Amino acid sequence: MRVSKLSAISLAITLVMPMLAQAKAVTSQGASASEFSCEGKSTIPIYEIQGAGATSPLIAAGADESILEVTTKGVVTARAERLYKGFFIQDPQGDGSPLASDGIFVHWGDTAPAAIVPGMQICVTGKVQQYAGFTQINIEEQQQFHLGNYVGELPATPLRIADGQSLAEALERVEGMKVVLDSASDMKVTRSFSLDYDSYRNNMVLSHQAPLMKATQVYAPLSAAAIALNKANIANQLVVESDYKAEHGEVPYFPSFNADNGYIRVGDQLTNIEGVIGYSYEQYRFMPTNDINASDFIRHHDRTAAPAVANQGDLRVASFNVLNFFNSEFGGDKNPLGHNRGAKLESEMLLQRTKIVNAMAAMNADIIGLMEVENNGFGKLSAIQNLVDALNAKLAPEQVYQFVEVTDNDGFIGTDAIAVGILYRPAVVALADAAQIIATPEQHVAEGALTRINEGVTETNPGYHKYQRHSLMQSFSINGQKLTIVVNHFKSKGSGCIEDWLSFNEDSEPEDLQGKCNAFRVSAAKVIGESVTALDGDVLVIGDLNAYGKEDPLAVLTDYDASLSEHVIKTASHTSLNGADYDVQGGVIDKGYGLINLNTQAHGAATYSYSYAGELGNLDHALGNSSLAARLVAIEDWHINAVESSLFEYSSKYTGDLAKSDNGYSSSDHDPVIIALAYPAVQDTKNAESITTAKDDGASLGYLGLLLLSALGLRRKS
Repeated sequence: MRVSKLSAISLAITLVMPMLAQAKAVTSQGASASEFSCEGKSTIPIYEIQGAGATSPLIAAGADESILEVTTKGVVTARAERLYKGFFIQDPQGDGSPLASDGIFVHWGDTAPAAIVPGMQICVTGKVQQYAGFTQINIEEQQQFHLGNYVGELPATPLRIADGQSLAEALERVEGMKVVLDSASDMKVTRSFSLDYDSYRNNMVLSHQAPLMKATQVYAPLSAAAIALNKANIANQLVVESDYKAEHGEVPYFPSFNADNGYIRVGDQLTNIEGVIGYSYEQYRFMPTNDINASDFIRHHDRTAAPAVANQGDLRVASFNVLNFFNSEFGGDKNPLGHNRGAKLESEMLLQRTKIVNAMAAMNADIIGLMEVENNGFGKLSAIQNLVDALNAKLAPEQVYQFVEVTDNDGFIGTDAIAVGILYRPAVVALADAAQIIATPEQHVAEGALTRINEGVTETNPGYHKYQRHSLMQSFSINGQKLTIVVNHFKSKGSGCIEDWLSFNEDSEPEDLQGKCNAFRVSAAKVIGESVTALDGDVLVIGDLNAYGKEDPLAVLTDYDASLSEHVIKTASHTSLNGADYDVQGGVIDKGYGLINLNTQAHGAATYSYSYAGELGNLDHALGNSSLAARLVAIEDWHINAVESSLFEYSSKYTGDLAKSDNGYSSSDHDPVIIALAYPAVQDTKNAESITTAKDDGASLGYLGLLLLSALGLRRKS
């Protein structure tokens, strides 16, 4: 069995244990302490301290710790010097019951004496305590312990989750114990190794059977099903957390972590890793005690060199958020705000560009809608020109791209530092009509304009001035047919709008799980719906809508009907459009605009292009009118980004000495969405009617998608 550095050190220390076994106890500073012995004391087995519930039965209801001291004994299974500051012990025999844990954490408060290592028998006396939900024995004050003999490290108990049992329930039964995740544990990566915003540590998250799907991706907000799935997701998480804070770019228990063949992807099944079960930040945590390598990950949905859809259909359209591709700091033109949200070093920008170019070349799309490209015009020194030049240098002459140019507003699309854009292959499609900018609503509320009552106190609002990126519309001609593309990037879910302040959600997640500024995104969806309703020909609305599949903005653009739903959808208040009042009071949406979600049509609801907080879902969408939907051959979220570690992205800020790769994986934080469409050179009615039955399952979700569908009780449409 492979062992970690910590285990190797511990093993070396145990060579001197015969001499230390009879020695007096020592303090963490190494000085002698008064001799302590457990001889003659009445001991309580660990499993009786743990009990069958989440709280020790020795602690009175409502109390934080036991009034009386207890004495217990076991074998040391792991030291914890930084994360928990103490050591874990376990009863080697246990009580044979699956209801109570045989292990427990002993809180020392500092670095425990070096003699306390895995495999040593130990007896301790202290108070039973529930520390932030974690059952432990606190011996910090008197540090009463007695070391026995070295008996060897205990074998790890395989983690098993019984039918009908949540992962959280199963973990409570082994809290404090040494466990092993094997193939039968069926633990999947649901968040790859990256920053944990709760603890501000790099770690990763596992879930049982399948990665977690965002509740509002598959169910309507506030529906019973959405509430139930969100609750189940909370109970189905295990954070893999090293004892010490990892160095930048390092996975402590996976020393061969690298960008080319030692990666970690969402959906991978983790095996052969041993560790102890702790609890903090209201989550169960697994602290590894051995090292693993790439062979310990079972990759059910591995990387692919190109999307399956890359050569399907007569025309391929892609949507790709390129994660703030900026060049203004490196000789490029300036954007309206003068901000740089992208690479801070030219070497990082060049790496970012290479990764994006390699991904785009593999996609083989004829039209590409871009989000988060710098909004610095269309001149020779613009970001979009920089990107196109690099892309075309990699392609054959018949495959090269041009960009759609906007001449209004000095070549800027809106006033943000980032904008949307469109690339196209002139050898495949031709421009039809001039490009149009679709302005999106703004929200302006002066400070102190509104009030709310907070626990009997009247409060006035801070000022709110919120914007959304404008959308870009361009019509194309393909084999005599007209196709209009609308590229969008709605307001993010991060910072709040006035509606969040009025509902007391300015610092918390709204109850409906749709994130901040949901009504503001609904306002944008309304504008887009109004803009495309009367268009002739095929219409395709693509982009990062910052809303999951069943959330309000998607419902507004597709099939929402207020008369058939208990869920009320409203636009934002205090909005203006092109400088004029738009929705001062906000309004209720009665009916959607009838576009068809192409991913849902092809694969059902459980699709994804983005991962946040360990949950998957689609923020990037492709919506078509009925004639466009009839042309769908295949659609694919190419999973090159959402399931990868953010440490492989272009930025070196938090990656230390980790070597980067110029491959297309982690070229962004969003997966590109690629749509294959049928535009035969000779159009006939019979062929058009048969298009909807010509879908190729080769562009389906694959193993991971099927696993998610099964876990959610969903089935793919035939």
